[in-house]
Amino acid sequence: MPEFCFCKDAVGLVIMAVKNSLLPDYIAMVVVILIAIGTVFVFSASANVTQEVSLQEFYNSTALRQILFFPLACVLLYTASCLDYRRFALTAGWFRCLTIYLLFISLLLLILVLFPQFGVEINRARRWLRFPLGPVTINFQPSELAKWTIIFFLAAFCDKFGDNIKSYWRRFVPLCLVVAAAVGLILLEDFGTAVFISLLSLLLLIIAGAKWWHILTPLPFAAIAFLAAVAYHPARLQRIIAFLNPQRLADSAAYQPTQSLIALGSGGLFGKGLGNGICKYGHLPADTTDFILAIIGEELGFVGTFTVIVLFIIFVSLGIVVVMRCDDRFGQLLAGGIVLTIAVQAALNIGVVTVVLPTKGIPLPFVSAGGTSMLLSAIAVGILLNIAKQSTQKPIG
Repeated sequence: MPEFCFCKDAVGLVIMAVKNSLLPDYIAMVVVILIAIGTVFVFSASANVTQEVSLQEFYNSTALRQILFFPLACVLLYTASCLDYRRFALTAGWFRCLTIYLLFISLLLLILVLFPQFGVEINRARRWLRFPLGPVTINFQPSELAKWTIIFFLAAFCDKFGDNIKSYWRRFVPLCLVVAAAVGLILLEDFGTAVFISLLSLLLLIIAGAKWWHILTPLPFAAIAFLAAVAYHPARLQRIIAFLNPQRLADSAAYQPTQSLIALGSGGLFGKGLGNGICKYGHLPADTTDFILAIIGEELGFVGTFTVIVLFIIFVSLGIVVVMRCDDRFGQLLAGGIVLTIAVQAALNIGVVTVVLPTKGIPLPFVSAGGTSMLLSAIAVGILLNIAKQSTQKPIG
């Protein structure tokens, strides 16, 4: 079976990386391949028989914009890998830590995006800031920056205070209040990202060694916020109902997941061929973003989707090796947070596309269209590469 051979090659790649100390190179290679796949299929999914490509409207085209983001992401990946990751730690002091400045900037941008004078409403959600730069306009999503900033802040905070993180009122509660402030601002306009950041924060606190009963105390407040957010937007409740009963709402709330399954199923084993898919012609909404994997499945079949999933598995495996080799607690927490973020986000997106989870706007890392997500993820992986470079070459196991 070709899939089995591919799995053996993937395992061999991880073992070779461990033996030859080429972790940064292999991680970068996997990420660049994922970005390249995303660029190709965003271009394919953007195909429109009634639209002509105009270089004068270059930046207004999703496909052409993604082509521009590809080399930029590679440059940012390399540049971030040269930045000492310890500059994000709190060991040198609060005001010498880059994470604290990123936190203030993130909270400020999350507040600004709520005002009509600054925030831009797209698809009935105000999640973007728009910056005009001459003939082009750049959209920036503050919640993506906040997501990575919270991960960096949790790693820095838990590293600085060590076992004192188990002190409920002095350490745990103030930390939760910071996370709650960011999540609360995001929750007003971006339900999926808010839940995602809350989940990541919970997992990272468990990894950092927080007490279980401490972690359980914010859950009732989170449940109340979740129910209020669902009640405030009836469309969110409709998505949950559609997930539980997709056949009854196949023409309305369950339309996207139904079309996603049609795209995946029609691709078969080897797909219809690159560019030959038909679901992208108005049948599958969000085909370049949340459901890009369905387009890959339609055009490259099971082999294509399996390859993408295996690439993410390789990335996570190599990331775990970085965590195990690092002898610095902050480096371990930060590397773990970066790998966990990419892994959970990919798993959630794949779950939505395969209708294992309710539909929500969580993009597939490195593959889905969207400059903010791709570029910030590339920077985060660049920091992971720096951790890998500086890790002590100690034996595993």
